[in-house]
Amino acid sequence: MDGLTVPVSFLESPRWWRGGGEWLAGLPELVRAQCARWRLTLDGEPAHGSTALVVPVRRGGERLMLRLAPPGPDVTGQVAALRFWDGRGTVRLVDADADAGVMLLERLSGVSLRDVPVDEAMHVLGTMMGRLAVPAPDHVRSTADAVAGRVAALGGEWERLGRPFDERILRRALTVGERLSRGGGGDAVDADLHSAQVLRGGREPWLMVDPVLMRGDRAFDLGRVLWTRLDEMPAPVDVVRGFDIAVRAAALDRDHARDWVLYRAVDYWLWGLGAGLTEDPLRCERLVAVFEG
Repeated sequence: MDGLTVPVSFLESPRWWRGGGEWLAGLPELVRAQCARWRLTLDGEPAHGSTALVVPVRRGGERLMLRLAPPGPDVTGQVAALRFWDGRGTVRLVDADADAGVMLLERLSGVSLRDVPVDEAMHVLGTMMGRLAVPAPDHVRSTADAVAGRVAALGGEWERLGRPFDERILRRALTVGERLSRGGGGDAVDADLHSAQVLRGGREPWLMVDPVLMRGDRAFDLGRVLWTRLDEMPAPVDVVRGFDIAVRAAALDRDHARDWVLYRAVDYWLWGLGAGLTEDPLRCERLVAVFEG
């Protein structure tokens, strides 16, 4: 089997500026070892995101993808999530070695929801929220607990960052967040749902990749669904239309969904400023302006 050539664009990703050189150097040997172990042959040029390399492979007549990322809690969680949903709206996991950071997945196309018009993407993502909302395992982290942890920190972050927006917005987010932190619900939720994470499939028209499994309220990540496509919704009426499309497709209560968008946008606004992000806080500011009234 010919060796793997790791794309330069992956090697130069900002993800590796703070470490990971040893893992990158070992990638060709890791691919060779996993192909030998799972009886795979290379079948095309690799692709990548910011943290994972995906290599097209074959096993007999079966067309698959070998996904490789630095081992750790993220990979372990993704393997567990894919095993839980077992192909229901998600890419199917064929095999995995979480300790090595490797997954063997069904082959999907390179077309994502980023490649379709925003209104269509909102409908697909809303439908997917509902499709994924089966009873979740009791042991996974709840959306209510995630909100409670952040609500306790938001006021201090707002002060440390120099009060970057009106206190009225902070108070509204805290009020909403406290209510959401008391909410129950046992639905399975993907806590990293957005257009780039949903690829065109064969078994189903669209399938999710790289899920983060939580338990609770299916509206949890609606804010992310919107802010990741906000540049294609230039006017408030466009944002509201996209919101309404997703809400109807997910069978959500509109006022409840609006609360989630407002809270998550304020939360991410502060987190993004603290992390040194420049574009996403501006998107969150736009979302808040649309939904705080």
